[in-house]
Amino acid sequence: MKILIVDDDPLVCTSLSTILQSDKQIEIAGLGYNAMDAVRLYEKLQPDILLMDIRMGEKTGLDAAKIILEKYKEAKILFLTTFSDDDYIIKAIKMGAKGYLIKQNFESIIPALKAVYMGQSVFGDAIINKLPDLINKESKIDFSVKGISEREQDVISLVAKGYSNKEISEQLYLSEGTVRNYISTILDKLDLRDRTQLAVFYYNNF
Repeated sequence: MKILIVDDDPLVCTSLSTILQSDKQIEIAGLGYNAMDAVRLYEKLQPDILLMDIRMGEKTGLDAAKIILEKYKEAKILFLTTFSDDDYIIKAIKMGAKGYLIKQNFESIIPALKAVYMGQSVFGDAIINKLPDLINKESKIDFSVKGISEREQDVISLVAKGYSNKEISEQLYLSEGTVRNYISTILDKLDLRDRTQLAVFYYNNF
């Protein structure tokens, strides 16, 4: 299991490297010290997991993760930070990070890396305790800002439940053509590609 470590504190990088190499299953692929190092070294070394800090000067670990995940959609990124900032947690989860740990929990890092390597997502206890409130807070999206009417919200709800256009037309007393127009308009407003993305959007935001 090859791990790339990126943190703007060289001492932290060295300490993490020492801790992780105590496990024979772990190989340190490289060390980086800023967001651009993370992108460059990830492309060069292709590690199994990128273990990365978030606050690293002008560019954050989140900036680096976004660039990496756009190119390598299967990248496994585990954030290790001193900050349990709500916005950071939400952004990390939304962009597809595999985990978010607080640095103080050093004993959990190796088990977390092994879990991520096996395809799981991991969050420290402090983060897990926050998740219900964060999910509830994030779900209260203001659809009026996006120009989504109440009728369009009804259509979105039925699409998410797997209803066909015919079934939606019967439920809402609309013609099938009108339903098709509604869905097309909704997709444009939300910048989504198809019904599947619309269903995912519904379950993430309603």
